Amino acid sequence: MNLPYVLLVHGLDGSGPGHWQNWLAGELASRGGQVEIPRFTDPDRPELHTWLTELREHLAAAPAEGHRVVITHSLGALLWLHHCARQPDPALRVDRVLLVAPPASDVAEPRVRSFLPPPLDPAGLRRAAGGTRLVTGTGDPYCTDQAAAAYAAALGVEHDVIPGGAHLNIDAGYGPWPAVLSWARTGHTPLVGR
Repeated sequence: MNLPYVLLVHGLDGSGPGHWQNWLAGELASRGGQVEIPRFTDPDRPELHTWLTELREHLAAAPAEGHRVVITHSLGALLWLHHCARQPDPALRVDRVLLVAPPASDVAEPRVRSFLPPPLDPAGLRRAAGGTRLVTGTGDPYCTDQAAAAYAAALGVEHDVIPGGAHLNIDAGYGPWPAVLSWARTGHTPLVGR
């Protein structure tokens, strides 16, 4: 199977060198895959309009042929929800999207205020991607298990819950994560912990 083009969308403060998104980019690139992990403007002080514009620029520059995949983390997942709700150009549509550990709509982080509340538009999700999947960890300090389940229900998406996964970031031990590599390559589900 040919590897898909993969666009990795980071969250607040970006993805540091030990983060699974950077590990994933390296794993895909070492296998000959096309992968992009852009750094959005001011990752420690994000502004929704700026990030939306940049996301759409990256989607527009993605290869038109072949399988296209977007994998988000945290605030990047909320960015994707905003993108979907704004009826994007059909040319920006991708094949698959993975929303990893989105923060709850009432998260107490003033720097992400422009992203809240995220729009929950299942029709928009279907317009923007052939399939969308949500993965969260129990004990996430930014999103309760109930809020994660509410996202899945409102969006009408499959939802994998990783026991003890917390925010699925470096602090939770998510550097190398073979299950997300498998999903990026093949769409294999369900996603499991490290």
